[in-house]
Amino acid sequence: MSKRGSGRHGEFPPPPEPLAVPVLDSHTHLDLMFETPPEAGGPRTVEDALAIAAAAGVDRLVQVGVDVASSRWGVDAAGKHRQIVATVALHPNEAPRLSDLDGALHEIDTLAADPRVRAIGETGLDTFRTGPEGFSAQEKSFRAHIEIAKRHGKALMIHDRDAHADVLRVLDDAGAPDTVVMHCFSGDAAFARECVARGFVLSFAGTVTFKSAADLKHAAAVTPVSHLLVETDAPYLTPMPYRGRPNASYLIPLTVRGLAEAAQTPVDELCAAISATGERIFGPW
Repeated sequence: MSKRGSGRHGEFPPPPEPLAVPVLDSHTHLDLMFETPPEAGGPRTVEDALAIAAAAGVDRLVQVGVDVASSRWGVDAAGKHRQIVATVALHPNEAPRLSDLDGALHEIDTLAADPRVRAIGETGLDTFRTGPEGFSAQEKSFRAHIEIAKRHGKALMIHDRDAHADVLRVLDDAGAPDTVVMHCFSGDAAFARECVARGFVLSFAGTVTFKSAADLKHAAAVTPVSHLLVETDAPYLTPMPYRGRPNASYLIPLTVRGLAEAAQTPVDELCAAISATGERIFGPW
């Protein structure tokens, strides 16, 4: 999701029933969550966000960068809080807006060397918000991020909106890193099979709980549990029954339970598998 502003309305939802087996939030934007108005309630500091999430059974967070400033913010937060690891990147929709794309990519490459940075992303392609005139810059940036991930030996976190075929085309052509995460997976069962065949991990957000998400549920059902992650993309994509309100890591239990139903896997078993996959991809916290 691209900066700036939460785009959410109303108050943060109440905490759900905690998970019995802890799990991670594989994709969140804490810096954006704190931009929600004070009247929305919810956590106002990193410490509060971590404590509230831990009480819900969410004990680890992946803080995701979308530009140079947010990437620096994430590296700093991960250095101060053991529960957080960071990713760094230029969001696909940022690339066409930059007057010095090469300079920004150099900054991301430099940040990628930090040991608290565990993935490069979110990067990829987005034809929903960026028109044809920006596509060449998006693809140039995407290819550069792939090389940064391979050079530093870190996972690649993909943003793919209305660009399934082109994302696979670029990854196949450039040569994907050993570890690829499809952030906020938005494809159907056929696309899920294509991704899993390449060894990719699919991260599901609150959208999997929506009534209109039949394709996502089918995708989850055909994906091996070992290839699943769960995320908030907070403050966006709040799961049902709170769709449209601000999201935060403490709401992961709602998404996990929806994903477990779709994947026909007991919740505790799914949480254990997700935690193991998270450690495999992002390393120890």
